[in-house]
Formats: sequence, C-alpha cells, structure tokens
Amino acid sequence: MKQARPLTITDAQLVTPEGVIAGALRCVDGLIAALGPDVAAEDGDERLSAKGKLIAPGLVDLGVFAVDKPAFHFGGITRAALMPDQSPPLDLPSRVGFIAKSGKPDLWVHPLAAATRGLEGQELAELALMRDAGAKAVATGRRWIADSGVMLRLLQYAAMLDLVVVTHAEDGGLVGEASATAGEIATRLGLPAAPAEAEALAIARDTALAELAGARLHIRQVTTARGFDLVREAKARGLPVTCGITPAHFMLSDLATADFRTFMRLSPPLRCEADRQAALVAIGDGTVDVIASGHDPRGPEDKRLPFADAAPGMAGAETLLAMTLGLVRDGVIDTPRAFDLLARNPARLLGVAAGELATGLEADIALIDPDAPWIIDRRKMEATADNTPFDRQGTQGRVLGLWKGGVRLAL
Repeated sequence: MKQARPLTITDAQLVTPEGVIAGALRCVDGLIAALGPDVAAEDGDERLSAKGKLIAPGLVDLGVFAVDKPAFHFGGITRAALMPDQSPPLDLPSRVGFIAKSGKPDLWVHPLAAATRGLEGQELAELALMRDAGAKAVATGRRWIADSGVMLRLLQYAAMLDLVVVTHAEDGGLVGEASATAGEIATRLGLPAAPAEAEALAIARDTALAELAGARLHIRQVTTARGFDLVREAKARGLPVTCGITPAHFMLSDLATADFRTFMRLSPPLRCEADRQAALVAIGDGTVDVIASGHDPRGPEDKRLPFADAAPGMAGAETLLAMTLGLVRDGVIDTPRAFDLLARNPARLLGVAAGELATGLEADIALIDPDAPWIIDRRKMEATADNTPFDRQGTQGRVLGLWKGGVRLAL
C-alpha cells in the first residue's frame, strides 16, 4: 500500500512531544514531510481540513494477545506488538517471520519473540534468529520465569542483541491458580487469592538481574504501589527499566469483582483502591512509560464460567484511547503526555520509526475528536469477542480518520 499523492491536513491541533500546536501536516511518500503553523498545501496535494480537531500519531499498542484489525483501527492503533503466547508460541524464526508480515498493508504487527522454548521458562529460544526474522523485543509471555539462572541468561543474551525484555511481573509460586488479590474483597467472595506482594517480589528480582546483565527491561504491567516504588528506585539508579499499565488497572479496583462478572477476571487481577490511586500517581509523575490495551478477546467458552475458572483477559483495543483521554480530562496528565504513553514511548522501546509527529517518520496518523461522547456497548464492538470491563460506561474521544503510511484506512 503506497501513498499515491501528497496529503496535507490543515486547521489541525497537532499533538507533538513539545506540546499541542495549531497548524498543518503534510505527508509525502508515506512519511511526514512537514508540520507546523507555516505549512501549506502544494499543487497536486490531497487536502483535508481537520476542523480544529486533534492530529496525533497512530497508537502503538505494546503487548496484545491477538491481531484484531477492526478493533485496532476503531481505536486508532496502527502498530501492535504481539505477545508470543500464540498457538503455537512464537519461539521459532519461521513463526516470527510469518507474523511480522501478517498485518500488512494496513497494520504493522511487531512480533515479540518467546524468551524460552514453548514459553516453559526453561530453555532459551533462538533469539538472534528471531530478531533477524522480525522480532522487535523478547517476552516471557503470560508467565514469570521462576528460574533466576534462566532469567539472567535471557537478560544477558538480550543485552548482546540490544533487545528489550518484556516481562510478566508475578511470582508464580505465590500466585498459583489465584484469580483475585488477597484482601477483604477476595475473602468476602471466597475467591482463591494471592498477595499483591507477588508483583513486588518479581519486579525486585528482575530489576536486580537486569542491572547485573546490563539489559533493558520493560515490565509489561505494574499494578501495585510497592511495584511502582521499585520501578522508581530502579530509574533513580539510572537503570534502563520501563513499565506499562492497562486502563483497567487505573480505572477499576477489586470492588468491580463483587458481582463475580468474569469480564473483570484479569491478569494481574484487579487490585485494592489504594493501589489504583498509586497507579494514577505513577502515571502522573512519569513512572509509567506505556499505556497498552492488553487486548485479549475471550469468547463465552472462556468467560461464561465460574469466576475462578474463567480465563483472564479483556478486549481493550477499542477503549484504550478513550480511557487514556479520560486521564487528560481529569488533570492527571496533559495531551502530549497521553500520546507519549500511547505511541511515542512504545515505538521507541520497539525501535520503530513511528509514534510521534516528526519529519521523516512514518505517516501513521489519527484524526481525533477528544470530546466526542459515546457509550461503550459490548454488543456493538468490532473485536472478535466482547469481554470489556467497561460495558455500558459513558466516555469521550473518538477516532474520525486513520492513515497508515499516508494512506487512509476504512474505519
């Protein structure tokens, strides 16, 4: 898919890392050629007025579990980093190479290589060959690697290859088959629960090993106050440690599980209200680097079960942008910071030339009305499954247009 002729979008509020500026943006041959208040259309350009709405980078969703184009496009996502937890796992170069081509031409899918064979946490996979086949990072999958020796070798190998390691931060020995966070709510509901400290223990070990190996570490989801403190401490020591979160964990607490609705069955499980408030502070003070959807569509065969037996996961791609813009309206962050979290930072972690409005980068852009109201309705979702924890919730922020390499996509 190649841009046929230059595109100029005028009358826009351009979301740049330095701030939101009024002006125009021009795309040529799939790249951003110019942007700013003095940019004007040239002869032969396709012209479009943004009518004062936002022009922002297409979202880069770091850590999805399924490729779901309609849902991604609805949510303004132009690039998705796919977790290795597939069937079969992404632990061979041939599988990684196939996935790397699977979304073209209207979506970039960036596979994350399985850290170990079969994601079993024992024998390292062929990371170098998978990197050459298109892997943009290496991930431990849904589980934590319990063997510290294996984890250290993984981090050392990844450091040699300059690949970031994306890890799941829950000590599996403590978590077991738990479906909730230990505390008053889990006790009242009679749910198998694990202490929130399982996250802190995992983060403490992984950051210590990353420091020893000189490796880049991205903790895919941090959800507890102690976990955020550990990430802050690592960053203060100058370690290349980053972390992410999903909207469910800054929007909801374990109180949302009180009616046993399995759409609230997530991994990590929802935390207490104090941890949710700590998440908002961490987003606001820069501790959190990425907000991702954790997109994991699950059908009724996985969700229409007793809470403890249901599979964890949420269909999050369609609500990612709106939930994050809610943080802007609440004064937690500003608009440029929102798109750092949604696009610029994940693009940098993956090493792709996208994620921000800057000359020379890919023209992956979204036209957004941040104030457009809508009601999340699972019955009308574009995703392959409707397991959203935000069903029937009112929100604001809609994508009006989406371009991939300067070519407009159908929404």
